Amino acid sequence: MIELKNLSKSFGKVKAVNNLNLIIPKGELFTFLGPNGAGKTTTVKMITGLILPTEGEIFIKGINLLKEPERAKSVIAYIPDEPFLYPELTGREFIFFVCRLYELDKKTIEERMEYLFGEFGIKKWIDFPSSEYSHGMRQKVVFIQALIHNPDIIVIDEPMVGLDPVSSRTVKKILRERVDSGVSVFMSTHSLSLAEEISDRVGVIDNGVLIETGKVPELKKSLGKDYSTLEEVYFKLTEEEKSVV
Repeated sequence: MIELKNLSKSFGKVKAVNNLNLIIPKGELFTFLGPNGAGKTTTVKMITGLILPTEGEIFIKGINLLKEPERAKSVIAYIPDEPFLYPELTGREFIFFVCRLYELDKKTIEERMEYLFGEFGIKKWIDFPSSEYSHGMRQKVVFIQALIHNPDIIVIDEPMVGLDPVSSRTVKKILRERVDSGVSVFMSTHSLSLAEEISDRVGVIDNGVLIETGKVPELKKSLGKDYSTLEEVYFKLTEEEKSVV
């Protein structure tokens, strides 16, 4: 569903992502981990077509993103770490606007809105102007607009920022349901506990280099010692990377 080939991105003399090769198959929730400045968000923005790579190729469901960007983006949903809404629109109007971009008919939009509004518990305030929303309320609307057109691939940068515990549980439930139905999820996060709880596979990036990938149980046993948590594995990997650098 996502294939990155020899992907690199430089900003001046700084190489934010260095020769990244990665494949995300259908029906997998892959989580990208790494410290600040490791290259996670840069990778996310390249996958979604927001920035262009310096080198390499990106394939979305076999579509070359650099050659057919509109076709590739049509199967992706993107949830950024900073939710953006048009302040003069209500949440409902914003979601309807996104649905029409994907050419959904009115009946389908209304049915999916009804379901997702109930799941996220937003019916009481969805018709208020989004300028009155808290960060968490905006995040819920951004999640709904990403899910409502039933994308094949969901790309998320820090999904739980601003969400209350009930909404966080809803997000985890919906993501697992979508993945189990064949959707692929590429998630970047600093939350090691979240990654351990819901990921099928994780990758650790540091200084722009992908240093390890694997299923959490496998990683816990792959470093010459049985680790009890993903947190222990993560610190072991990133500390070793620092010693090499």
